[in-house]
Amino acid sequence: MSGLRVTAFGKGRDLALIHGWGFGSAAWEGVGDALAQRFRVHLISLPGYNRPATPVDWRSSDKQAEEAHEYFLSEQASFEATAQALAAALPTGCALCGWSLGAQLAMQATLCSPEHCSRLILVGATPRFVQAEGWLHAQPPALLDTFCTNVAQDTAVTLQRFAALLNQGDFRARANTRWLNERSTTIDALTLMHGLHWLRNVDLREQVANIALPTRLIHGDHDPLMPLAAAQWLNDTLPDSTLEVFAGAAHAPFLNDPERFVSLLTHAALN
Repeated sequence: MSGLRVTAFGKGRDLALIHGWGFGSAAWEGVGDALAQRFRVHLISLPGYNRPATPVDWRSSDKQAEEAHEYFLSEQASFEATAQALAAALPTGCALCGWSLGAQLAMQATLCSPEHCSRLILVGATPRFVQAEGWLHAQPPALLDTFCTNVAQDTAVTLQRFAALLNQGDFRARANTRWLNERSTTIDALTLMHGLHWLRNVDLREQVANIALPTRLIHGDHDPLMPLAAAQWLNDTLPDSTLEVFAGAAHAPFLNDPERFVSLLTHAALN
């Protein structure tokens, strides 16, 4: 199975961009060139996003599907192991910028290697995606059940619907959805299921207070996936953080206002 892939370009201090569930590193195209004028940008492709989709049914008994399924359930492919591999793949002193699931990985990477990274920028972030006792700033588990069913039936249609969902409430919703769909690549169901497994089980609430890095939170006030209250909780809990709210933005503020996003990220990563 393929692991992480890192593509670097630009000059300056090191900055890593980590995409979220369903959309690969192409999601950063709208801000990548501008950031590369000030940074050595490291585009992270998470496992399964940097290779052609394997046409196997994740539910079948086909040997290839079984081997892939066993890999994704292995310790080697765990959330923590992936975060460790991410940190190890980047130069010391790199600033980490993660979006959505990528923000959770960025937080875990700093917890695994606290001396390795210099700054943290969390976009559309939450410590836990699904609701739990004492945690209502999240999605009901039934939403993930629906995504699992839809992914198994038709991954392409599911990702199109997801693009529309994550942009709900954004004043640029139609344009942002079209933009993401134009850059969407075919991702096999197993990779998507693996990410949904992470989203269902990852819970960083008890560890967040141990993240000592200067952190900038960037969040849309209309985020339909990660409620703004989750970002406010992170801002209250992280030892050294600042929250920037994009009015009229949904889950992808870097699509809502790329110029402001680049300015905020640049300031956060350099100061």
